[in-house]
Amino acid sequence: MVGGMVPPIAIALSTTFCKKKWSKEDCRNGVVNYIMGLCFISEGAIPYAAKDPLRVIPSCIIGSALAGALSMAFGCTLRAPHGGIFVFPVVGHPLFYIVALIAGSILGAVILSLLKKEVKE
Repeated sequence: MVGGMVPPIAIALSTTFCKKKWSKEDCRNGVVNYIMGLCFISEGAIPYAAKDPLRVIPSCIIGSALAGALSMAFGCTLRAPHGGIFVFPVVGHPLFYIVALIAGSILGAVILSLLKKEVKE
């Protein structure tokens, strides 16, 4: 489940810290992805992936893969059929789950920011 939270958060991080790589509109809208990602609403990544699929999709996949791999390596469990902050109380090893989420989100954001070219407006 943690992997589904990564794409919108990674995009939000990239639009927050690498503003030269994004349009002003993308940066404004990127902030919403923090909330969407924490609520396990992955659809916040779709507009960004539609605009630049060759950079956004691989970045999100790699970040999500790291988050998922770490959560499994840490022995995290989730007994709810959904993700997000709403189910943190039922996550096994919740601190490690959060570490996995942060690591995957940062990796995805870094890769995305490295792959993106500066926008000239």
